Amino acid sequence: MGDRWSVEVDRGVCIGSGMCVNHAPDGFRLDSARQSHPVDAEADANERVLAAAEGCPVEAITLTLAGTGEAVFPPEE
Repeated sequence: MGDRWSVEVDRGVCIGSGMCVNHAPDGFRLDSARQSHPVDAEADANERVLAAAEGCPVEAITLTLAGTGEAVFPPEE
């Protein structure tokens, strides 16, 4: 079994660009206020969700390992 990620969107930072939905349409939705929400709070680790986090113009998406909270994106410096 592979890693699972906790997926969070900081709606105070999100500008509603929709890039996350473009990268991972099964992973993110925009609400009526054009704020992003993860479809599920946890997801199997996958390249589409990572690309969505990396492609967010304001870095509103945070990915951590489910269970441990270890940073996946943005990486700890």
